[in-house]
Amino acid sequence: MRLSVVVPCFNEEASVERLHAAVTAATSGITAEIEVVFVDDGSDDGTLVALRGLATRDKSVKYTSLSRNFGKEAAMLAGLERATGDAVVIMDADLQHPPHLLPRMIDLFEQGYDQVIACRDRRGDHFFRTLASRAFYRMVNRLVDVQLTDGAGDFRLLSRRAVDAVLSLPEYNRFSKGLYSWIGFNTVAFAYTNEARQGGQSKWTIGKLFNYALDGLLSFNNRPLRLAIYAGLTLTVLAVVYMAWVVVSAFVRGVDMPGYTTIIVSVIGLGGIQMVILGIIGEYIGRLYYETKRRPHYLAKETEASTVRPPSARRPSSESSLP
Repeated sequence: MRLSVVVPCFNEEASVERLHAAVTAATSGITAEIEVVFVDDGSDDGTLVALRGLATRDKSVKYTSLSRNFGKEAAMLAGLERATGDAVVIMDADLQHPPHLLPRMIDLFEQGYDQVIACRDRRGDHFFRTLASRAFYRMVNRLVDVQLTDGAGDFRLLSRRAVDAVLSLPEYNRFSKGLYSWIGFNTVAFAYTNEARQGGQSKWTIGKLFNYALDGLLSFNNRPLRLAIYAGLTLTVLAVVYMAWVVVSAFVRGVDMPGYTTIIVSVIGLGGIQMVILGIIGEYIGRLYYETKRRPHYLAKETEASTVRPPSARRPSSESSLP
């Protein structure tokens, strides 16, 4: 068996050496050929230099350096395209995904599971972050067409056929958690204790987390558009009822001047609702705009083997992956 470990990195100079050592120690008793595929997502620190050193000292280390920061989704895709293993594990470089869980994941893979998901238990997280995360999963599972497991992140093992299935999905706006759920296959999950970050700082700000949650809501369903229709119909019915009430009131009690406050509140409220609905429609149109451009998900400038030329303007695929 061949095992690939894919590690996206962005400014992880302080962690990549320790992660490599931890992965090597965790897999020392595994009777499998190991490769570790690092993807430098346009880091501006010494991450690339550290990866060059690792690749020089250890022939099982491969790396791809992207031409700029394309985001974690693109970095994971680049790693999956380069991974050659029968099983592929995706994990972060900051050691919050414990490498000592790798043997357990491989054991479950050998039992016939195509996806082995390690779910953190959130102990040690801030109260409001935990509350927001649970609210997100509860809301997204009611709206989207796939079911997401609370606490399930990118730390997971995928079989070769699961990796090939993910690579066959060409969309530009990628939400990997949803893609993993969408492909299906035999899946098992287990919980592990959350561990502190080893060096560096988290790249996930509140704004990035909000945008990521929005991507999750919009990537796998059109229900926000349906809600916009329902909201419009509801407001139309309320407007007709209010109009009927005004007409009847005018016949019964005559016409008077009061109503300024009602008009102002109605105009402001309806205007806000219209702006929200236009924003939702605009999000979907914007996604169509990016999809029709058919730009590659990333550009690579260097690997451990050579400096590479930019790929063609078509979407990268498993056939066009880097050497």
